[in-house]
Amino acid sequence: MSQNRCANPLLLEWVKEWWETARQRNSKGVTTYKHAYDSLKACPIAFEHPSALQQLKGFGPKLCERLTDKLREYYEENGLPMPAHPRSRKRGAGACAEGGDGDGDEDDGEAARPAKKAKKPPKAYVPAYRSGAYALVVALSRAGQESVGLPKAELIEAAQPYSDASFSAPSDPTKFYTAWNSMKTLLQKELVYERGRPLKRYALTDEGWEVAKRIRETAVPQAGGAGGAEPPFTGAAAAGPSRLAQAITMPGGSAGGQISLDDGDEDDVGDSGPQAKRMTEFSDVVADGVGTFDDAALPSFTPIQLRPGTFTIELLLDTREIRATTDRDYIQEELAKRGVKPITRALELGDAMWVARPRQAGWLARQGAEGDEVVLDWIVERKRLDDLVGSLRDGRFHEQKFRLKRSGVQNVVYLVEEISMDATHFQKYEEAVQSAMASMQVVNGYFVKQTKKVDDTIRYLASMTKMLRTLYESKTLNVIPTRVLTAKNYLPLLGHLRATQQPPGANNSSSNINISNISNHYISYPAFASLASKSSNMALRDLFLKMLMCARGVTGEKAIEIQRVWKTPNEFVRAYEQCGSGDGNEVKRRKADLVAARLGHLVGRKKISKAVSLKLAEVWGDL
Repeated sequence: MSQNRCANPLLLEWVKEWWETARQRNSKGVTTYKHAYDSLKACPIAFEHPSALQQLKGFGPKLCERLTDKLREYYEENGLPMPAHPRSRKRGAGACAEGGDGDGDEDDGEAARPAKKAKKPPKAYVPAYRSGAYALVVALSRAGQESVGLPKAELIEAAQPYSDASFSAPSDPTKFYTAWNSMKTLLQKELVYERGRPLKRYALTDEGWEVAKRIRETAVPQAGGAGGAEPPFTGAAAAGPSRLAQAITMPGGSAGGQISLDDGDEDDVGDSGPQAKRMTEFSDVVADGVGTFDDAALPSFTPIQLRPGTFTIELLLDTREIRATTDRDYIQEELAKRGVKPITRALELGDAMWVARPRQAGWLARQGAEGDEVVLDWIVERKRLDDLVGSLRDGRFHEQKFRLKRSGVQNVVYLVEEISMDATHFQKYEEAVQSAMASMQVVNGYFVKQTKKVDDTIRYLASMTKMLRTLYESKTLNVIPTRVLTAKNYLPLLGHLRATQQPPGANNSSSNINISNISNHYISYPAFASLASKSSNMALRDLFLKMLMCARGVTGEKAIEIQRVWKTPNEFVRAYEQCGSGDGNEVKRRKADLVAARLGHLVGRKKISKAVSLKLAEVWGDL
């Protein structure tokens, strides 16, 4: 036999095909297929059935089973009988040796085999009593169906009484696992889901509510046992979740100083009764399904107050803000020389912003707001002239303006450094730059600051910091607790507060800045970073808007108008499909005019021209 000839060419061909596919996909199985291919190619023995290949290197039960299926398909396509499994032949040979006839041996062997036991259906999952998973399910079910979910800190506090293991300290000093690690199991089994930003919340799924009901059912025989040691449900817990907070109480504490942001009546809170049995604890709160909750509803809350003298105003500077790649610390060092030592970090939005830091570390976290910083209502977007031109060309300019608008920050400073550029090159974009700067001031309401060089920018940031310290360190800052914020209610809540509450000193005409644009309510930096993140928990609406803005000529304003008509990408694609199929001129015309026909009546920057409509049809309508 030739050295290059394989005894099993058909099987070798299939293994080689799978090996090449795994190599193209950069799959982890490429090594296994390589070993299997080499060993099969070198083997001089011809195998009648793929199951016999397990004696070779690289062949396991799964690969042999895959080859068996492939071989069966091959024989069926060619009208050939499938070779018998080696185990079937062994049973037939044994029957012959005992005196059986040739035709009935295999059947007799099959009949003699004991019947396979029917597989038991998988048991319904019920977490062990007083385990971490048990405690988490109980705590979430106690919150009620209409709950928006519980953040980690509140969930741990609510679940701890139902668990023998600690949620904060490992039971074994040599390990790092706590009862909270059971949350990973609940998420994998899809009994709990995560939702919301800026603060991640946990809530039961439909399957999770079923598990909670099973916990109640399995608790019946033990009622009156250890379950009596658990805290009972109060009337409020049985009726539903407690409200996240009370009314907004303004400084002074008078009745006239309270402002309720929603008109709903609070549930009556009953008196705590005697300790109930475990079955009773769940009888009123575990129900079918997961209730709905309006994330956009304006919440009621009591603000966290930072009093004058308890905090300082600090400048945050993005780590990417440098003078040159060879002089990365120049801006920080020059600011420090002017009495402003910035805090550098990678910012989610903008290049510079200001925060209030409590003098007492950890104070904010103890009051219900994450982190140690409160974001003020000022942000700076710095652009060198060449970078501004580049952002206008690739669309980053409109995307950044859109994100600045969605951030909720009222006082946006667009700082442009007029570095020297090639006159011939800049002349092509001079009109676009001037138009963009005018649009930022007139349309967006941003303050545009032009500087000649980076040293001017440093002086401006230093003077802004000193001005904001004078303005803010003498006033009380009201901080919105992170637990009441969602991505949907954030901007409406800020708008409501700014429209109904005038900050102290708003009528001070002696001030050299616009006091009316100073908010009286703020959020923590972690909450702001989460809300301003490009990708954190991005909603379908945000993703659709970003997809639309990838088309040339579609600005943020135009994308919003398109999304108001077609809510999702699926709706938008289906609208083009309804225009017809094929390459006919009439179909092409309908697709090209689809968006312009619906939104061509708008005025100003929102109007969709036929040229933009055609571009969208090319991208979304396969024109």
